[in-house]
Amino acid sequence: MADLQEFSDWAPDWLQAIAGQNRTELRVPGQLEDPRLPTPLSHLSQTNQDRDDALKPPKITRITVMPSSNRMVKRKLRGIHLFMITVNGTLGVGLYWRGGQILELAGPMAALLAFLLVGLLSWAVMQCLTEMLCIWPIPGALSVYVSEFVDTELGIAVGIAYWFSYSVGFGALIATLAAEFDFWTGTGGDEGIDGGIVYLLIPLILIAINALDIEIYGLLEVISGTLKIACLFVIAGVLIAINVGAGKQGYIGTQYWASPKVHDPDAANNWSTAFLMCLSVAIYAYMGVEIVAASALESAPSKRRARDTGDGGESQFAQSPNDSLIGNTVKFSAKYLSLLATVSYSLSGLLVSFNIPWHHCHLPRLSWINTTTNLDCGSTSTSTPANTTSAIVAIAVESQITHLADIFNVFLVFTCLTCASTNLYVASRVLFGLTSRLDGGKGQPWHLRLLAWFGRTNRYRVPLRAMIFSAASFIWVPFLQLRDGTSTATSIGMFIEVLAQMSSVAVVIVWTCQVLAFIRYSHCIKRHKTILKQQGIPQINRDDADDYPYRSHGQPVLAYVALAGCIFVLVVANGAYLWRGFHKFPFLSSYLFVWTAYEGQIEFDDKLISL
Repeated sequence: MADLQEFSDWAPDWLQAIAGQNRTELRVPGQLEDPRLPTPLSHLSQTNQDRDDALKPPKITRITVMPSSNRMVKRKLRGIHLFMITVNGTLGVGLYWRGGQILELAGPMAALLAFLLVGLLSWAVMQCLTEMLCIWPIPGALSVYVSEFVDTELGIAVGIAYWFSYSVGFGALIATLAAEFDFWTGTGGDEGIDGGIVYLLIPLILIAINALDIEIYGLLEVISGTLKIACLFVIAGVLIAINVGAGKQGYIGTQYWASPKVHDPDAANNWSTAFLMCLSVAIYAYMGVEIVAASALESAPSKRRARDTGDGGESQFAQSPNDSLIGNTVKFSAKYLSLLATVSYSLSGLLVSFNIPWHHCHLPRLSWINTTTNLDCGSTSTSTPANTTSAIVAIAVESQITHLADIFNVFLVFTCLTCASTNLYVASRVLFGLTSRLDGGKGQPWHLRLLAWFGRTNRYRVPLRAMIFSAASFIWVPFLQLRDGTSTATSIGMFIEVLAQMSSVAVVIVWTCQVLAFIRYSHCIKRHKTILKQQGIPQINRDDADDYPYRSHGQPVLAYVALAGCIFVLVVANGAYLWRGFHKFPFLSSYLFVWTAYEGQIEFDDKLISL
């Protein structure tokens, strides 16, 4: 008897058409002899009619399989919801903190080029991922693609890595939020505000928001995403105004670009090494461009559209393989969000480099660097503690415009809150996607039953268990700052920075595996193109624009370039931290997760893999 599989409403339209509107039917061949086998001697006496009957196709048994309701989520997210969720997860604190860190590390040229090059890499990765999402927008897509096209164990490791990156990102963002509050409360912060409000009350509020019905949560994401984009335009406009006004007085303008290729001598021996380190820093800012893949399980199918039926009459609402696909809902966000992020980050880095010198003492620095050079603190050296604020707040302080620094810091707090909420959302959906298909019934090992317990939803179809576990896993991390404060120069601060950097390394690993999965997928359909076409399998012919949902640019060359770029960042750019000498913190943040993932893949439980 053939093994039965459980399908849900994420199946492609051509499968839905075969199975029925609201159910999936599996075809199980009857227990008949294979007509290709030699005929036994006892069958020689059969009549010609009997032999003809034996050569008929086997009897088809139709079995209706309905998915369990407590392992399903609501498909209510439209394209605007997905776009704003991805905006909130991508345009986070990296937009305002990492730009200043890159400027201090390698000067104005790096502030522009690092964001631009990493942005192009993220676009190349998303081109590959978008093509697969439009064809197969399945829950847990990032893990499933690798499992199906590369290796099962690697796919599970990718899912765990992706969950880790956003779960630890939630805790790291809460810790960053306390550093932003320090702008008002002073260096080290206030234990009552940090412990009671920032570390406890705010995470509980974010958990409550993520527990809301997905329709309400999606609406909140649209509102917060719109406000975030508006804040970005306001900040860009103010920075341009400050630069133009100061340029007229003759002491700013393009003055800071007189020496565009400079570097922090305490971090690197030359500009090239410092620039490679900047690429690694910039990766953190682009975490989130792939969030649309994690949201695919709650994406609503797109509406049918009018198309020409080919009979010479008026266009009618007739369904084609491309109609009503969830891929049409996710396509816009998957295609264009990486471009939006690239423009935003590159413009931000450029504007910051025009408004503040690279050696300003208020710019954030790498926590493990021992400063031996004299830093310039500008005209307001006592206004803000060194190395504790973002570049835009330091620019606002230097401008001496009343309350501008406070307004900019409010923007940063809002950005951090919305990004933390989206990180928790992504982590919960990734964990749910990994565990919702596990069999947690009687007779299964205890660890499988435990994991399957996280793959269930509440009565509102929200994966509450997965969400609470994702929040609790690293919610304790910010409380460590109550001992030594929020400065990254302390041991606790370095530990939190290592976790944050490890999350970005995990995302690059996920990117690498997605590109590899696309390469294997494209090679497969190219190799078996003739057979697939003969069998009438839809959505596999890249030359047919009417049938193929989305054809990414420059393939497969672009995929190989993206794969090489991801490996370059993982091996070379992350390794540049160690070229001046061994430092344990950059070593751990760059390679600890790679080693853990490798060991975890080797030692992963074979029973879990088989199920």
